[in-house]
Amino acid sequence: MAYDFIKWLGHSSFLFEDNGKVVYIDPFRLKGQTRKADVIFITHPHYDHLNMDDIKRIATPSTRILVPRDSVGKLRGYDVIGVAPGEEHEVFGMKVSVVPAYNVVRERLDKHPKAKGWVGYIITTNGKRVYHAGDTDDIPELGGISADLALLPMGGTYVMDVDETISASRRVKAVSIAPIHYRMLLGEKGSKDAEEKFLGGVKNGIILEEDSPSYSF
Repeated sequence: MAYDFIKWLGHSSFLFEDNGKVVYIDPFRLKGQTRKADVIFITHPHYDHLNMDDIKRIATPSTRILVPRDSVGKLRGYDVIGVAPGEEHEVFGMKVSVVPAYNVVRERLDKHPKAKGWVGYIITTNGKRVYHAGDTDDIPELGGISADLALLPMGGTYVMDVDETISASRRVKAVSIAPIHYRMLLGEKGSKDAEEKFLGGVKNGIILEEDSPSYSF
């Protein structure tokens, strides 16, 4: 079985189960009872993506954590794999492609500089591919991405705004594309407006529900 469920936990945070393994991506503001993690993927060291309080809640000594190399030192005492764009890894049978995530818009260049080597991930199990973009702009590398489900930021300020996310969605090859990293930034009304605009501009666009199984293949 591939991807028993995929749950959006809010912001850029996800939980899924793959063949009995519990996997988190960028755990942040975890609510209620939390399941212990077998694997944690971290895209970059900003507090809303690498949050030590949340990691401590779900990590055990055997949890494997993938994180950009500049942040390995933040996770001393854990089973850490430092990663960089362009690498391929395999974790508990999941194939992991590490892809770049960075800003190109002038006003955002200092937020996620390309030189930092921060990342997104394409995680493949039993032929199903999920792409989590991390914090990125509409970069050239997006044109080479293919996935069953693509998760793209659209909150503006630090990442793409809704118009840029719509443009990027037209270049990413995916069965379904969902926006992330926006509700905390845009508020309730701004988020609803952005969602409507996104769905109007992206034929294969979907809106995920938070804190419930959000997607099925």
